[in-house]
Amino acid sequence: MELFLLFAGSILVNNFVLTRFLGICPFLGVSKKVETSLSMGIAVIFVMTLSSVASWLIQNYILVPFGLDKFLTNVAFILVIASLVQLVEMVIQKTSPPLYQALGIFLPLITTNCAILGLALLIAINKYSLISSLVFGLGAGVGFTLAIVMMAGIREELQFADVPKPLQGAAITLITAGLMSMAFMGFSGLIPM
Repeated sequence: MELFLLFAGSILVNNFVLTRFLGICPFLGVSKKVETSLSMGIAVIFVMTLSSVASWLIQNYILVPFGLDKFLTNVAFILVIASLVQLVEMVIQKTSPPLYQALGIFLPLITTNCAILGLALLIAINKYSLISSLVFGLGAGVGFTLAIVMMAGIREELQFADVPKPLQGAAITLITAGLMSMAFMGFSGLIPM
């Protein structure tokens, strides 16, 4: 039950994009089409899940035992995330060149996605177990995907709406993101975190 609450909480209550405001760059940059945003979300789920396990292993078997956790944590986690993103980039480039072209610059930018680094640091701070870290990483990735796909769906529908000229483009996108964030804040308090 505790793992389910951690999973559901990381999707809704503590959504990395809409309540923690991490990962805003790909959230705004890749959310123009549902298909592209879903692919980006799947890539982020993969990277977040693997980086949560890898960062837990590095934290508990290398950094803490050798006393390196005080000054090498961020560097180690960034290296792990960059390596995983390179792996995902190579796989997507080989298996789906059109998707690779659609994701463009945002795929390598997953490396600098602060949501993934935030996930690794939160696992270390909260001292989750390996299974809890895996569930937390998977839930955070699903929450990111949920947010970016919802935003893409709204943006696709907004193309047919009569939006006043001063609010077109970035303005209506930011207003929409703000409204989505306020809606997700309605989940706060449902699950104690």
